[in-house]
Amino acid sequence: MTPVAPQLEGLLQQFTTGRLPVRLRAWDGSETGPDDAPVVVLRSRRALRRLLWQPNELGLAQAYIAGDLDVEGDLTEGLRSVWQAVRERGLRPAAPRPADRARAASTALRLGALGPRPPAPPAPLAQLAGDKHSTARDRAAISHHYDLSNDWYRLLLDPSMAYSCAYWTRPHDPGYGLAEAQRDKLDLICRKLDLAPGQRLLDVGCGWGALALHAAAHHRTHVTAVTLSRAQRDFVAARVRERDLGGLVDVELCHYRDLAGGGYDAVSTVEMGEHVGDTAYPDFAARLHSFLRPRGRLLVQQMSRGANAPGGGAFIESYIAPDMHMRPVGETVGMLEGAGLEVRSVQSLREHYDRTIAAWHATLERRWAEFVALGGEATARVWRLYLAGGGLAFRERRMGVDQILAVRPTSDGDSGMPPAPPHGPRPETAR
Repeated sequence: MTPVAPQLEGLLQQFTTGRLPVRLRAWDGSETGPDDAPVVVLRSRRALRRLLWQPNELGLAQAYIAGDLDVEGDLTEGLRSVWQAVRERGLRPAAPRPADRARAASTALRLGALGPRPPAPPAPLAQLAGDKHSTARDRAAISHHYDLSNDWYRLLLDPSMAYSCAYWTRPHDPGYGLAEAQRDKLDLICRKLDLAPGQRLLDVGCGWGALALHAAAHHRTHVTAVTLSRAQRDFVAARVRERDLGGLVDVELCHYRDLAGGGYDAVSTVEMGEHVGDTAYPDFAARLHSFLRPRGRLLVQQMSRGANAPGGGAFIESYIAPDMHMRPVGETVGMLEGAGLEVRSVQSLREHYDRTIAAWHATLERRWAEFVALGGEATARVWRLYLAGGGLAFRERRMGVDQILAVRPTSDGDSGMPPAPPHGPRPETAR
């Protein structure tokens, strides 16, 4: 019998241009492709059937999540090799001729890959309904990702439960890790906002309360923390009681559009703006402006995408963050300025996110059995793929993350800002 792997290589070459960037190992043990490339393992005919039914990013992702397709060794390195092939070797989809389609069908039939569409892997797919970025749909989108379980995130994150890019000021210090880098990020935000005892901070999209609790405990600031996730709200409320911060932190379960009042000394929104949506963002920026008193400060930490890079993608939309939208940072700055805010500084933390995600990924691999016990193997594989791909996107500058500091000036232009910007400690190189 003819080995399967060379047949698969011929099949792929009919639908793509460029040299195969990985080494293929088929279910019969046969291999083909460069000896020094990452090894992609097709464990059964069902892997090929998935790709025939869905020959795109989502089909590949589902084959991996289901365990029908695997990558031997470092998954991030395997993804990097494919991206490099796309960039440097011209690997891209090709339009096959009718004769090629007929040969492909014959090969698929010979390999036993034709048949009914395989079921979706047993991992949570986003099921959203209603108008995009309506309150109900936003709540469902947030719940899909953040209500996976508090135990899952407690296992993955540092003790503060900060689920956002850290700020690595001493990355070469062996005693300095994720918890310290997240603390330095919270310190940096509080310094930029110039928080002081008795001031009022509104934290929009508070997550598990890392910033709200830090601002209250270390700066004695009165914090209103807002989330759409019931699991997060309950978690923050419990921590407020445990730390005796009830007089300083109030956590609310509501949409930012339903917030009333203003006059806050400071407003923060840390990696929540990606969930707002492009058409809704000008209104979001206007509301941030309205929440602030004159001379009040705004800190937006938000992911961005490169000018020529896609944001999100089918896998992220389906399994991780449905309805997420990223744009180049300059466009976000323009929307904030259009709302009447004055942008005072933009600090890129792109390399810091690569390192942050690497820390989360290392925890996932080190405690793999515990994650599988919590969410099942398919969900754990979703997160392995998510973290490997996400870290690579930041490293290769397809995605970025930035802290934007803005202020609401008075009607006569008084910003209340000092002559020099509020710098944090000078970071070492984050890589």
